[in-house]
Amino acid sequence: MDVLKRVAVREQDPAARAHNFEEVCLGYDREEAMTEAARCINCKNAQCVKGCPVAINIPGFIEQIKEGEIEKAYQIISESSTLPAVCGRVCPQESQCEGKCIRGIKGEPISIGKLERFAADWAGENKIQPVRTAEKKGKKVAVIGSGPAGLSCAGDLAKMGYDVTIFEALHEAGGVLVYGIPEFRLPKERVVRREIENVKALGVKIETDVVIGKSTTIDELLREEGFEAVFIGSGAGLPKFMGIPGEQANGVFSANEYLTRSNLMKAFREDSRTPIMRGRKVVVVGGGNVAMDAARTALRLGSEVHIVYRRSEEELPARVEEVHHAKEEGIVFDLLTNPVEILSDENGWVNGVKCIKMQLGEPDESGRRRPVAIEGSEFIIEADMVIMSLGTSPNPLLSSTTEGLAVNKWKCILADTENGKTTKEGVYAGGDAVTGAATVILAMGAGRAAAKGIDEYLSGKEQTAQE
Repeated sequence: MDVLKRVAVREQDPAARAHNFEEVCLGYDREEAMTEAARCINCKNAQCVKGCPVAINIPGFIEQIKEGEIEKAYQIISESSTLPAVCGRVCPQESQCEGKCIRGIKGEPISIGKLERFAADWAGENKIQPVRTAEKKGKKVAVIGSGPAGLSCAGDLAKMGYDVTIFEALHEAGGVLVYGIPEFRLPKERVVRREIENVKALGVKIETDVVIGKSTTIDELLREEGFEAVFIGSGAGLPKFMGIPGEQANGVFSANEYLTRSNLMKAFREDSRTPIMRGRKVVVVGGGNVAMDAARTALRLGSEVHIVYRRSEEELPARVEEVHHAKEEGIVFDLLTNPVEILSDENGWVNGVKCIKMQLGEPDESGRRRPVAIEGSEFIIEADMVIMSLGTSPNPLLSSTTEGLAVNKWKCILADTENGKTTKEGVYAGGDAVTGAATVILAMGAGRAAAKGIDEYLSGKEQTAQE
């Protein structure tokens, strides 16, 4: 075995997968996982753990896989992560745990994400669930939103012994995991629903079709419904647009709407009752993971797809793996290109995107070189559909219906990053509702931090009452 090279992971052939919604990456089998785990040198001062937002004992679980003790590996992961099968698939390991792996200095880093996925999938197939560790405390906590932040916070609180209820606005639990990430990256039945069932097995209750701010309010939860603390993990589902001429034309979608129709409502199926537009030639504006998801979905629905991004490939915010897969599948990247107008026909339907070529200038406040338009370089990309993937912001409904809950100018809730504490007593927040759109694992980390903060708050209240 060459210890400098990781065990290759099996994938669907690009020509086949471009026409189906089956999972692209097939993962490791037991033998492959044990072989890959054997490459780990079990560092005493493990840098990979420092790179993990939820601080999984990575050397510990990898050592168990190496020994063939897969259930023990899963339980070690579950001490820190509520959604290991999800994180093993969608976390940006290359910039987190694997990015700090010592093996990566002279060779390829350990495939930590694929090993996490293997352990979680094995546990699911063998009906192994995480262990509840504490006696019930008899205290009720409400969690708003059943995405990564909410599930993570709820799972940790349940393990601590709290009576937790999650309130979800949509008809199905999972948040961005069910409406945002496509089936070919994150299978819903086999992965997401199984992870949610594990959270419910800890004692967490989930109520769907409850819009906090409409159905009831945070103040009412605290004042009238017996909850002693509330965690806000409602995400950032409000899409952004460019504000360019023609953006109101028929055939212009936000990536959020487009992906929700496909992922949550299964519009890609022939028997779906929710329609989805299938463009002949689709332009996706943006360069993040959501843009890749939208582009690869459109491709699978039969479209020719162009991704238009105003910076170069080096600045693409999407994961390298997602860009690689998109290219393999035949998606065209129009880089250093920026839309300036969406063109439409006499009936108001999109028939093209007017763009201008860009060049990179001095770095902006984010540290990336600022794109500057090249005068006189305008050109038109023919298209009958445009998907805008420019990021999202939190829905202001919660903050506008809650007394004493402060937000910043982007409508993100102000919360302490260490413990999730907001400006309203007993209310905590984390994930995209606080930071704006970010990654699944960062949201989970925020959910864990808030769970610890809520536990400290409620324990302090109990101690004060006893005194």
